[in-house]
Amino acid sequence: MVRRKGIVPAMRPIFLLAALPLAAAPLSAQTDSALIRHALRLHRAVPMIDGHNDLPWKLRTRGSDSFDSSDIGRVVFSWDSMDISKPQPQLATDIPRLRKGGVGGVFWSTWVPTEMIPSDAARIELEQIDIVRRMPERYPKVFALARTADDILRIHRQGKIAIMIGMEGGHVIENSLPLLRMYYDLGARYMTLTHFATLAWADAAGDDSTHHGLTPFGRAVVQEMNRLGMLVDLAHVSDSVMAQTLRISQAPVIFSHSSARALADVPRDVPDDILRMLPKNGGVVMVNFYCPFVDSAAVRYVHEQRGVFVQARRQFGTDSAAIRAAVQQWSAAHPAPPPPSIAVVADHIDHIRRVAGIDYIGYGSDFDGMDCAPKGLEDVSDFPALTAELIRRGYSDADVEKVIGLNVVRVMRQAERVARRLQREEQPATSTIFTLDSLPRR
Repeated sequence: MVRRKGIVPAMRPIFLLAALPLAAAPLSAQTDSALIRHALRLHRAVPMIDGHNDLPWKLRTRGSDSFDSSDIGRVVFSWDSMDISKPQPQLATDIPRLRKGGVGGVFWSTWVPTEMIPSDAARIELEQIDIVRRMPERYPKVFALARTADDILRIHRQGKIAIMIGMEGGHVIENSLPLLRMYYDLGARYMTLTHFATLAWADAAGDDSTHHGLTPFGRAVVQEMNRLGMLVDLAHVSDSVMAQTLRISQAPVIFSHSSARALADVPRDVPDDILRMLPKNGGVVMVNFYCPFVDSAAVRYVHEQRGVFVQARRQFGTDSAAIRAAVQQWSAAHPAPPPPSIAVVADHIDHIRRVAGIDYIGYGSDFDGMDCAPKGLEDVSDFPALTAELIRRGYSDADVEKVIGLNVVRVMRQAERVARRLQREEQPATSTIFTLDSLPRR
């Protein structure tokens, strides 16, 4: 999940990208109807899987990005309040557009704000998982919960959309391996080790590098995820955590919604040295669509805007109204760049293909977790346009099928094989963060 707050960790979303438009645009002249039909045929042939969609949080907050309310932890979603079988224009996701986009599988992000780390993180995570688990009950002809790679393929053959649970942020396990196991039993099939905040056991991208990677407990988390068969997601972690995890993980990892740092220089994207490590591990980078993670012009704008914010914070201290006014004044005088085209996202796929290989790429949109998307790629109905762009660039059908879904199916299947072996060799881990990291108990 990206959100406006994500650009400045631990700060509330008072600015940033509010000026970036989310303009609709027709398909480019180079992506014609024949290419779209070709793309949809491939989406029918294999499940097109999106690695990261933040709809559960949008449902919980009735379509809003806001989490400023002091009672957000007490909000519980009711399906009576929002019916996604009907068009929901305030969202990027609903069932009609999922069908139009030929979506075959989705990892729903069960995100919990890091503000909830001191209390309620686990409870809210369970409530987020409950939203996902109730989707097939609400829409049994559309969704089915997938726990394995074979489930995804079976559900796709049935004409339904396979839904999976992806936990975004290791703070939800509250430093507990037993809690991690319970989440797996409930259906969670990946966990992003951190969100934007560095945890007691792992460093986050863009936050303080407290541990220079993973602590001993952090390594134990990765090892227990391998034993369970839960994918390790490195989308939000520091470079050191990326490298260390790739060395110790016995199963392929994922980057559920990250792009190539060589093309957009932000800590959330994957640098080339990490991409070159990926083939040995077998993991996959699922390319993010968020403007500041794919577009160099948006990256420059955000850096400049953040500099204004930092200067205003120094000048005005804790006066948030004055800080907000200073940033808004700057933003009014400096219009944001327009959203990039679909071609920019395809450029990231091309780059990862050149550095790592075709077997290590996927789609990870971040729909309903971002406030700026490329033109022509604004919602879940637009996936065929990106697939068509790959076809136009000369990708073979077999290579496109890998990118849109089969690479992720292969990663899940490999993780399942590793888990079966480790479960024969090892018992569930009983170590704690206090024993492994020598922390005093409170």
